[in-house]
Amino acid sequence: MKNFSVVAVALILVLAGCISDEANLELILDRDKQAIETYLQENPIPSVKEFIDEPTGVRVIWQELSESGIKPEIGDTLFVNYTGKLLNNNVFDTSIESVARENNRFNPNRDYEPIAVLFGYGQVILGFEFALSIMEEGDKATTLFPSLYGYGSDDGRPDIPQNSPLLFELELVRVGKITSEEPENI
Repeated sequence: MKNFSVVAVALILVLAGCISDEANLELILDRDKQAIETYLQENPIPSVKEFIDEPTGVRVIWQELSESGIKPEIGDTLFVNYTGKLLNNNVFDTSIESVARENNRFNPNRDYEPIAVLFGYGQVILGFEFALSIMEEGDKATTLFPSLYGYGSDDGRPDIPQNSPLLFELELVRVGKITSEEPENI
Protein backbone atom coordinates (compact mmCIF):
# COMPACT_ATOMS: atom_id res chain seq x y z
CA MET A 1 0.00 0.00 0.00
CA LYS A 2 2.87 2.35 0.82
CA ASN A 3 4.39 1.82 -2.65
CA PHE A 4 1.05 2.66 -4.28
CA SER A 5 0.81 6.00 -2.47
CA VAL A 6 4.38 6.94 -3.39
CA VAL A 7 3.68 6.09 -7.05
CA ALA A 8 0.35 7.95 -6.92
CA VAL A 9 1.96 11.08 -5.46
CA ALA A 10 4.75 10.92 -8.05
CA LEU A 11 2.22 10.54 -10.86
CA ILE A 12 0.19 13.50 -9.57
CA LEU A 13 3.32 15.66 -9.40
CA VAL A 14 4.29 14.69 -12.96
CA LEU A 15 0.78 15.41 -14.26
CA ALA A 16 0.60 18.69 -12.35
CA GLY A 17 3.94 19.69 -13.88
CA CYS A 18 2.60 18.97 -17.36
CA ILE A 19 -0.57 20.91 -16.76
CA SER A 20 1.30 23.91 -15.42
CA ASP A 21 3.71 23.84 -18.38
CA GLU A 22 0.76 23.78 -20.77
CA ALA A 23 -0.99 26.54 -18.83
CA ASN A 24 2.23 28.54 -18.78
CA LEU A 25 2.59 28.22 -22.57
CA GLU A 26 -1.01 29.34 -22.98
CA LEU A 27 -0.37 32.38 -20.77
CA ILE A 28 2.74 33.27 -22.77
CA LEU A 29 0.84 32.83 -26.05
CA ASP A 30 -2.01 35.06 -24.83
CA ARG A 31 0.45 37.70 -23.60
CA ASP A 32 2.35 37.61 -26.91
CA LYS A 33 -0.85 37.90 -28.98
CA GLN A 34 -1.87 40.95 -26.94
CA ALA A 35 1.60 42.48 -27.36
CA ILE A 36 1.34 42.01 -31.14
CA GLU A 37 -2.14 43.58 -31.18
CA THR A 38 -0.89 46.55 -29.14
CA TYR A 39 2.14 46.93 -31.42
CA LEU A 40 -0.06 47.04 -34.52
CA GLN A 41 -2.40 49.60 -32.94
CA GLU A 42 0.56 51.85 -32.13
CA ASN A 43 2.52 51.10 -35.33
CA PRO A 44 0.11 50.58 -38.23
CA ILE A 45 1.70 48.72 -41.13
CA PRO A 46 0.45 49.68 -44.61
CA SER A 47 -0.87 46.63 -46.38
CA VAL A 48 -2.26 45.35 -49.64
CA LYS A 49 -3.13 41.93 -48.18
CA GLU A 50 -3.21 40.35 -44.71
CA PHE A 51 -3.22 36.88 -43.24
CA ILE A 52 -4.15 36.36 -39.59
CA ASP A 53 -4.21 32.99 -37.87
CA GLU A 54 -6.14 33.73 -34.68
CA PRO A 55 -5.32 30.51 -32.78
CA THR A 56 -1.54 30.86 -33.23
CA GLY A 57 -1.34 34.66 -33.33
CA VAL A 58 0.74 34.57 -36.53
CA ARG A 59 0.18 37.52 -38.87
CA VAL A 60 1.54 38.22 -42.31
CA ILE A 61 0.99 41.70 -43.74
CA TRP A 62 2.01 42.26 -47.36
CA GLN A 63 3.37 45.63 -48.44
CA GLU A 64 3.89 44.47 -52.04
CA LEU A 65 2.37 41.60 -54.03
CA SER A 66 4.37 40.49 -57.04
CA GLU A 67 1.67 38.19 -58.44
CA SER A 68 4.54 36.13 -59.89
CA GLY A 69 2.74 32.87 -59.13
CA ILE A 70 6.05 31.34 -58.05
CA LYS A 71 5.46 29.76 -54.64
CA PRO A 72 7.99 27.89 -52.51
CA GLU A 73 7.90 24.11 -52.38
CA ILE A 74 9.74 21.88 -49.93
CA GLY A 75 13.35 21.55 -51.03
CA ASP A 76 13.47 24.86 -52.91
CA THR A 77 16.22 27.29 -52.03
CA LEU A 78 14.69 30.62 -51.08
CA PHE A 79 16.72 33.81 -51.27
CA VAL A 80 15.38 36.24 -48.70
CA ASN A 81 16.19 39.75 -47.56
CA TYR A 82 15.05 40.29 -43.99
CA THR A 83 15.13 42.55 -40.99
CA GLY A 84 14.31 41.07 -37.59
CA LYS A 85 12.97 43.31 -34.83
CA LEU A 86 11.61 43.13 -31.33
CA LEU A 87 8.25 44.78 -30.72
CA ASN A 88 10.04 47.86 -29.40
CA ASN A 89 11.37 48.26 -32.99
CA ASN A 90 14.95 47.40 -32.00
CA VAL A 91 16.63 45.62 -34.91
CA PHE A 92 18.45 42.47 -33.83
CA ASP A 93 19.47 41.15 -37.26
CA THR A 94 19.27 42.01 -40.95
CA SER A 95 20.59 40.90 -44.32
CA ILE A 96 20.54 44.50 -45.57
CA GLU A 97 23.72 46.53 -45.10
CA SER A 98 22.06 49.97 -44.96
CA VAL A 99 19.64 48.75 -42.25
CA ALA A 100 22.54 47.24 -40.30
CA ARG A 101 24.46 50.53 -40.46
CA GLU A 102 21.40 52.65 -39.49
CA ASN A 103 20.79 50.44 -36.43
CA ASN A 104 24.39 50.00 -35.24
CA ARG A 105 24.35 46.33 -36.29
CA PHE A 106 26.92 46.51 -39.05
CA ASN A 107 29.51 43.73 -39.04
CA PRO A 108 32.35 44.23 -41.55
CA ASN A 109 32.98 40.46 -41.58
CA ARG A 110 29.48 39.67 -42.81
CA ASP A 111 28.19 39.51 -46.37
CA TYR A 112 25.02 41.58 -46.63
CA GLU A 113 22.95 39.82 -49.24
CA PRO A 114 19.79 37.73 -49.31
CA ILE A 115 20.16 34.61 -47.19
CA ALA A 116 19.66 31.21 -48.80
CA VAL A 117 17.13 29.05 -46.97
CA LEU A 118 16.53 25.41 -47.87
CA PHE A 119 12.76 25.55 -47.53
CA GLY A 120 11.00 23.00 -45.36
CA TYR A 121 14.05 21.76 -43.48
CA GLY A 122 13.84 23.90 -40.35
CA GLN A 123 16.80 26.12 -41.15
CA VAL A 124 14.94 29.17 -39.83
CA ILE A 125 12.49 29.66 -36.99
CA LEU A 126 8.89 28.55 -37.49
CA GLY A 127 7.29 32.00 -37.80
CA PHE A 128 9.82 33.05 -40.44
CA GLU A 129 9.39 29.84 -42.44
CA PHE A 130 5.60 29.94 -42.19
CA ALA A 131 5.49 33.47 -43.63
CA LEU A 132 7.70 32.37 -46.53
CA SER A 133 5.37 29.42 -47.16
CA ILE A 134 2.49 31.73 -48.09
CA MET A 135 4.50 34.30 -50.05
CA GLU A 136 5.37 34.34 -53.75
CA GLU A 137 8.67 35.26 -55.36
CA GLY A 138 8.94 39.06 -55.35
CA ASP A 139 6.53 39.64 -52.45
CA LYS A 140 7.41 41.97 -49.58
CA ALA A 141 5.68 41.33 -46.28
CA THR A 142 5.97 41.83 -42.56
CA THR A 143 5.29 38.91 -40.26
CA LEU A 144 4.64 39.12 -36.55
CA PHE A 145 4.42 36.05 -34.38
CA PRO A 146 4.43 34.90 -30.76
CA SER A 147 7.64 33.75 -29.12
CA LEU A 148 6.54 30.12 -29.39
CA TYR A 149 7.19 30.39 -33.16
CA GLY A 150 10.45 32.27 -32.66
CA TYR A 151 13.12 31.60 -30.08
CA GLY A 152 10.76 30.84 -27.17
CA SER A 153 12.51 30.55 -23.85
CA ASP A 154 15.98 30.24 -25.43
CA ASP A 155 18.26 32.46 -23.36
CA GLY A 156 21.31 32.04 -25.57
CA ARG A 157 20.54 35.12 -27.65
CA PRO A 158 21.89 38.32 -26.10
CA ASP A 159 19.78 40.66 -28.27
CA ILE A 160 16.51 38.73 -27.95
CA PRO A 161 15.01 38.35 -24.48
CA GLN A 162 13.32 35.06 -23.62
CA ASN A 163 9.71 34.71 -24.75
CA SER A 164 9.83 37.70 -27.11
CA PRO A 165 7.28 38.01 -29.89
CA LEU A 166 9.10 38.94 -33.10
CA LEU A 167 8.61 40.98 -36.25
CA PHE A 168 10.37 40.25 -39.53
CA GLU A 169 10.26 42.40 -42.64
CA LEU A 170 10.71 39.93 -45.51
CA GLU A 171 11.39 40.14 -49.22
CA LEU A 172 11.25 36.83 -51.05
CA VAL A 173 13.79 37.80 -53.70
CA ARG A 174 13.97 34.50 -55.55
CA VAL A 175 12.70 30.92 -55.37
CA GLY A 176 15.36 28.49 -56.63
CA LYS A 177 13.37 25.50 -57.85
CA ILE A 178 14.72 21.97 -57.63
CA THR A 179 15.50 20.65 -61.08
CA SER A 180 15.56 16.99 -62.11
CA GLU A 181 19.39 17.07 -61.95
CA GLU A 182 19.44 18.18 -58.32
CA PRO A 183 19.00 15.61 -55.55
CA GLU A 184 15.74 15.96 -53.60
CA ASN A 185 17.17 14.74 -50.30
CA ILE A 186 19.92 17.00 -49.07
